[in-house]
Amino acid sequence: MLVVFLGLMITVVVVFQNYQNVFVSNVELNSDYKIFYVPTGSTYEEVKDKLGVENFLIDKKSFDWVAEKKEYSISVKPGRYKITNGMSNNELINMLRAGNQDPVMLVFNNVRSFADLAGKVSKYIEPDSLELLAHFTDSQLPEKYGFKTESFIGMFVPETYEFFWSSSPTDFTNRMSREYETFWEKRDKKLNRLEMTREEISTLASIVDEETIHDDENEIVAGLYMNRLEKGMPLQADPTLKFAMGDFTIKRILNEDKQIDSPYNTYKFKGLPPGPITIPSVSALDAVLNYEKHNYIFMCAKSDFSGYHSFARNLKQHNKNAADYQKALNQKGIYR
Repeated sequence: MLVVFLGLMITVVVVFQNYQNVFVSNVELNSDYKIFYVPTGSTYEEVKDKLGVENFLIDKKSFDWVAEKKEYSISVKPGRYKITNGMSNNELINMLRAGNQDPVMLVFNNVRSFADLAGKVSKYIEPDSLELLAHFTDSQLPEKYGFKTESFIGMFVPETYEFFWSSSPTDFTNRMSREYETFWEKRDKKLNRLEMTREEISTLASIVDEETIHDDENEIVAGLYMNRLEKGMPLQADPTLKFAMGDFTIKRILNEDKQIDSPYNTYKFKGLPPGPITIPSVSALDAVLNYEKHNYIFMCAKSDFSGYHSFARNLKQHNKNAADYQKALNQKGIYR
């Protein structure tokens, strides 16, 4: 009888200990939660060591015991995980083993190049900027998504997106391709009325973006360029020259700059350049689709350096506006 009683007592103790190992809190934090990263290719031992180094676990042995029972060692998944204070081994291991990541809100805007895009995106997902840039500039990538090299940058619509931290460069571009289609499906009716392609709208929108810093001017500027296109006039857009020269910091375009032999020189060549000069903003894309109808064909930055423009219907008025601006530049000693 005593043997049976002792056996039962031992069983109770073992069951209780196992229960504690599995279900009792084993995470103690100095805040409500902390973010824990598991890099791609991590082993179980590396994950366990990292949890220990970051002092997430109260009892490492119980975590190891439960992880072995749940075969987590053969189910390690990379990711960004939200570990909450008071979690049990069961909750923690189930989350890690299933790969139930806490997503990131990936945001990018004001992007002029793939190097810029790689730098911004690398702040949110695992691949670094060099890996992303190598992917974006792969010569075969544009064709995969139905683009020419010159227009490919227009596929990346600036917005806020929910991503998993462990997303690969290919995961990112695949998602951007889907988002691009969704974006344009809502706008194709307006696009068709303009008899322009998505790529052409993106190209013009990128020029509008660079031409003005004030969104409330976007539709006016877009309308001006539409007027020039309809009349067969060169766009004469300074931002395209800056793009051709590889320097957007230039504040003053010189006559010699207008002689640059580049398909992006809209002083020399009529029509749109081969592709976007930046990643166009959503506000600029919508401004082109909803451009303001007016008779302006000239524009010049205002002499008060407010970032706004003076618009003109004829060359005489434009020359006056341009002279005022040139004078203001001279007074401030801005010669380049």
